[in-house]
Amino acid sequence: MGKYFGTSGIREVVNEKLTPELALNVGRALGTFLEGGTVVVGMDTRTSGEMVKQALISGLLSTGVDVVDIGLAPTPLTGFAIKLYNADAGVTITASHNPPEYNGIKVWQANGMAYTPEMENRLEAILESGNFRKAPWNEIGAPRKADPREEYIKTALDMVHLEDSYTVVIDSGNGAGSVLSPYLQRELGNRVISLNSHPSGFFVRELEPNARSLSMLAKTVKAMGADVGIAHDGDADRIGVVDDGGNFVEYEVMLSLIAGYMLRKFGKGKVVTTVDAGFALDDYVRPLGGEVVRTRVGDVAVADELARHGGVFGGEPSGTWIMPEWNLTPDGIFAGALVLEMIDRLGPLSELAKEVPRYVTLRAKIPCPNEKKARAMALIAEEALRSFDYERLIDIDGVRIEGADWWILFRPSGTEPIMRITLEAHTEERAKALMEKAEEIVRRAVERA
Repeated sequence: MGKYFGTSGIREVVNEKLTPELALNVGRALGTFLEGGTVVVGMDTRTSGEMVKQALISGLLSTGVDVVDIGLAPTPLTGFAIKLYNADAGVTITASHNPPEYNGIKVWQANGMAYTPEMENRLEAILESGNFRKAPWNEIGAPRKADPREEYIKTALDMVHLEDSYTVVIDSGNGAGSVLSPYLQRELGNRVISLNSHPSGFFVRELEPNARSLSMLAKTVKAMGADVGIAHDGDADRIGVVDDGGNFVEYEVMLSLIAGYMLRKFGKGKVVTTVDAGFALDDYVRPLGGEVVRTRVGDVAVADELARHGGVFGGEPSGTWIMPEWNLTPDGIFAGALVLEMIDRLGPLSELAKEVPRYVTLRAKIPCPNEKKARAMALIAEEALRSFDYERLIDIDGVRIEGADWWILFRPSGTEPIMRITLEAHTEERAKALMEKAEEIVRRAVERA
């Protein structure tokens, strides 16, 4: 993690750390890094979006880079537009699921994948140096506005087809998904009921789609007798799903179901996920010809693995899904279309969810100052490897140790001053015993660090 870029681009409180000056300089740094070309810029619905976007665009233009401004646009639309307009990069002005006082800057490559930490480090170095390219008056970049929504829907309809029509409730959380997700579902032939779809920048629910934040969606699905409820975070790169019975479908279950459906749709192959994903995914996709590969947490790590080594599907147990046949940008809107196609082919979601094995997952957060994280992590690794009788170790992102029917992941948060513990076991009793031991190890390590 650099000075500006965290695990998902720059994300800060507006007019405190994220100022117009910073946005201007990020634009100048990106333009200097690219040495010309075209950049697509979109933004989510936050009240600060226009301010940050205009400053960033000014910076880009000053370096001689052309800009395609797609205005209010979910992250997946930015990713799509990069390819559509043959651009060299894309930027979304978004703070994803953070509260409304935050905003952020996330940069995308020409192939639709987020900038890797290495690329962000190079941008940081240019930012810090202040050594920006300055285009002469007659070579300043040209701005233009464009709206790729129609093309997005048309292209999606070439890949997703429904035999029947369904009633879908969509909760966009007053975010950027409002301008695209309900329209795609309608074009698929569905009856659409929209919740929180006025893109105001004043969010009426917590933006992260989870069982708590989607209680109104769940009630609406039940009351309207709908077939499914689909929800998004602020920039709609994620999806949360409520089944036909009005129950939130846990992320792990949904991840398994959609990975299985991708294997049915596109053929056998690799399913890429992150180190915090449970065994249910492996157990569900193995009979369908899927091989699970785990990588670091974050959509860029999943996309990177897919880009390098191929795969049928990539996803995190946070509702972030990447469909490589479609794009390397996480896309909660296209994901929603796929969920409908899966229901159309395989049956009601409430029935499908029963097929996914259920294990006990526990999570804990333990306070740990950022400056102590590296030392604490070294101590945790040392003691965990000594204290548990494990069969397998994965240390690409934190430390994950696995037994035959359990696993524990110790990992420093990339966004908060905490250590995270995630674990899974077949019984509640076993899970609680493992967590007690794991928490004790982490607390001791943080004290000693």
